[in-house]
Amino acid sequence: MHEPLPPQGRMPGPRRADAARSYLAGLAAALLLTGAAFWVASTDLVYAPGVPILLGVLAIAQMGVHLVFFLHLSSAPDQANNVLALAFGILLVGVVVFGSLLIMHDLDFEMMPHQARPAVLCAACALHR
Repeated sequence: MHEPLPPQGRMPGPRRADAARSYLAGLAAALLLTGAAFWVASTDLVYAPGVPILLGVLAIAQMGVHLVFFLHLSSAPDQANNVLALAFGILLVGVVVFGSLLIMHDLDFEMMPHQARPAVLCAACALHR
């Protein structure tokens, strides 16, 4: 049938004990990822060219922990608008970053003397021919 409505004055969502457990699990995961990032940055056990990639992976995992445990973002049907808003925000940030890099590359190409250009051109420079 129908689920009963929450009592007057109580917000829907996780109960207080469940929320506290979620926050503590998120805190533990965030501290573990932060410690792992500091360890990766300061150790010689990780292949040096792989350190930035591993730090990027840890940063993305950290963002996931914050979204799930602190912002309570999930794949539940009532969270569809939140997931779409997050995806749209990521898309906008990606467009701004990619566009800025493209503009800076074009400015570099236009302002650099053509005699000093290296012999190997990148794929984007082929557009300027």
